[in-house]
Amino acid sequence: MISTELDDIFREYEQLCSQTDQLFERVKAQYPAEVTCTSGCSSCCHAEFDLSLVEAMALNRAFSGKFGFGPIRSAILQAAGEADRQLTRLKHHYFKQAKQGMDDEQILLEAAKERIRCPLLGSDETCMLYENRPITCRIYGVPTAIHGKAHVCGLCGFTKGGSYPTVALDRIQDRLADMSRRIGAAVGSRFRELHRIYVPVSMALITKYDDAYLGVGPAPKE
Repeated sequence: MISTELDDIFREYEQLCSQTDQLFERVKAQYPAEVTCTSGCSSCCHAEFDLSLVEAMALNRAFSGKFGFGPIRSAILQAAGEADRQLTRLKHHYFKQAKQGMDDEQILLEAAKERIRCPLLGSDETCMLYENRPITCRIYGVPTAIHGKAHVCGLCGFTKGGSYPTVALDRIQDRLADMSRRIGAAVGSRFRELHRIYVPVSMALITKYDDAYLGVGPAPKE
């Protein structure tokens, strides 16, 4: 029963990915000169963002399915480990900045400028798990809005201050959060805040989403 419920949730996630692709293509069809995304352009593959539980698990599943064993998997995991170490150093740095008085908005602005190579970015500057890439990757390149603030790729042709169709990321994130909450309920997790855990791509690849991580079954005795 649990397996069936999880499969249903991941199918729902795949449908959301498909809908996101359709949104992207719709804007691209309207503004072909402004949406400049092309194969080999990997600027967005150096931007940092976090994944909800459902996306992290879906990416981990796809990664394990395509790269079960062998040197390519090992190289990706090694790159993921290095990316995660860089992120840890950055988080420590911004924690210190916050303690010294830097406000949250300024920290977010500074963090957005950081560039860390995605461990799934191949030597040819294309994604090695493109068909299973997260939603943030799928929508990057067209105007988006989250928490009332507009965002767009710096390499696109959209004019700053112009009026364009904007994808509401808040709604998409709400749906992802709901799927993540339902995963916790489906597996009977004892971790009440499991669905609130967000991780970068690097950690999603490294993590083993087993019963211990998901909090399935009784807590281990100390």
